[in-house]
Amino acid sequence: MIIVMKTGASESQIREVIRRIEELGYQAHIIEGAQRTVIGAVGDERGKDRLQSLEVMPGVDTVVPILQPFKLASREVKGGKSIVRVGDLEIGGPAVVVMAGPCSVESEAQMLQTAQAVKAAGATVLRGGAFKPRTSPYAFQGLAEEGLKFLDAARAATGLKIITEVVNPMDVELVAAYADILQIGARNVQNFALLKRAGEVGKPVLLKRGMATTIKEFLMAAEYILSEGNYNVALCERGIRTFETSTRFTLDLSAVPVLNKLTHLPVIVDPSHGTGHWDYVAPMAKASVACGADGLLIEVHPTPETAQSDGLQSLKLTKFQQLMDELRPIALAVGRRL
Repeated sequence: MIIVMKTGASESQIREVIRRIEELGYQAHIIEGAQRTVIGAVGDERGKDRLQSLEVMPGVDTVVPILQPFKLASREVKGGKSIVRVGDLEIGGPAVVVMAGPCSVESEAQMLQTAQAVKAAGATVLRGGAFKPRTSPYAFQGLAEEGLKFLDAARAATGLKIITEVVNPMDVELVAAYADILQIGARNVQNFALLKRAGEVGKPVLLKRGMATTIKEFLMAAEYILSEGNYNVALCERGIRTFETSTRFTLDLSAVPVLNKLTHLPVIVDPSHGTGHWDYVAPMAKASVACGADGLLIEVHPTPETAQSDGLQSLKLTKFQQLMDELRPIALAVGRRL
């Protein structure tokens, strides 16, 4: 249920509604709007009829059932778009946010060179994996905290925000101490212990869609983070597994307008993982902006031929600059900017 407060409802009236929601055994989630406050009551569906009685409380305008199973992520609970705030950076606003960098952090020099180049091209977030979940246990697994320190040094030198993946619930606090945005990868989209821990720690989260995850399952995964009180969540479409073998995955760009219809959360697209080949990244990045993506996550490496992971899908620095130049008029054509 969502409890819509009247315009001008007092703080004491809002607090009393929250007290009553919790007394009935539900969690109260406050969503501040421009004109009025909405309170989401989340819990056991079997007792929802008891919440209808809240409509007679002072300051309450109406009590409305949320039909979607993803209660807090649904457009029903918040009609407009949410803005994920990362310091002074806004994800989901007028600007298309570009996050760029290598798949894996390999050295401090590599990260500094990449950070300087992607910032000059117009990116505002530096990506790089310090912890790497790999299909093979024998593949490069990342530099762990040493890699986080290299990211931190690149941020200090350039002012870029940093996003990096957290793999293990036990590492959430460590990664959060360095990262501006926590990334939860496709393989962990239904690692519920990790999702809940990421919700508890409070840092902005970028949640990637799993390679065989339906949109409903994707939004239910986001609900785990939101239900812990962390509303700074963005979603990332990164390709799904189909019968096609000419690309690494099938980048499901139809997911972007579908998600924009179903949820208020910002939507990012990763054309690097979605295609698996650098030559296809630019066309799909342009299509992503054209169909309503709020941001892009792009793999960029100074020397992709020597990359520890995903070199084939990484853009060289000059190619990334070219892509950014080509994206600007497309963003303007759809009423956005980079």
